[in-house]
Amino acid sequence: MKISIIGLGWLGLPLARSLVEQGHHILGSTTSNEKHQRLLEVGLDNVVFRLEPHPVGRDFNRLFEAELVIINIPPKRRSNPATFHPEQIKYLKSLLEQAGVNKVIYTSSTSIYPDANQSINEDFALNAENTGNITMYQAEKLLLDIPVFQTSIIRFGGLLGVDRVPGRYFSGKDNVDGQLPANYIHQADAVRMIAHLIEKGLWEKVYNGVCPSHPAKREIYEQNALDLGFAPPRTYKENQQSPWKIVDSEAILSTGFEFLYQSPLDFTYVEPK
Repeated sequence: MKISIIGLGWLGLPLARSLVEQGHHILGSTTSNEKHQRLLEVGLDNVVFRLEPHPVGRDFNRLFEAELVIINIPPKRRSNPATFHPEQIKYLKSLLEQAGVNKVIYTSSTSIYPDANQSINEDFALNAENTGNITMYQAEKLLLDIPVFQTSIIRFGGLLGVDRVPGRYFSGKDNVDGQLPANYIHQADAVRMIAHLIEKGLWEKVYNGVCPSHPAKREIYEQNALDLGFAPPRTYKENQQSPWKIVDSEAILSTGFEFLYQSPLDFTYVEPK
């Protein structure tokens, strides 16, 4: 297929490389001239494209001359208001519609579900009042309401593995909530899951992208520290647990997808360069 990936970042870049290996024709986008040049030097066709939230860049209309567009631009919630990412998606939807793109995959987040102290699957009745992430909820709603192309959504859990080590973020810290169940996915499985949707033609679907196993985060932090040689959290919260959720992955498993990493306790990591 002729596929465009909007966002050649931590997930988008290995995805592009994997899809090229599978024989697809890939065009990607990046937000900086420096990365644009670096990617060209390694043979990956790309354009400079930003959504501020209106589109800015060079030659970015090429992105929409594709059979499939993968939207992989996580919202920067700390630096932008909650309305910024939905505005980005609104402009993007207009560009997709004008170009006549037929298929879209949008990478969303399991943070869209509330911490409702229960197991949650894709059938959970989300609305603007109960969502755990109004930004992602509104972005998804823009793509799914009044559909003008076939949209599939993957709600990824915490994207980890490779150089993202969950235990490192809490190394040496006090009062860490270690009882919460983990809803994580390894980078390799996230890439494979997107490729699986494409291969199987799973359009107009919503899937959770989360490991089938949900150990307590404390187990993961302690194992990371032991395996990689850094300090674990100094102290954990006592007799107190924050609201939680377990995000169910049965829907994607029922399509024949098999996780390389069944549990976050199995994740592999590399030391950052």
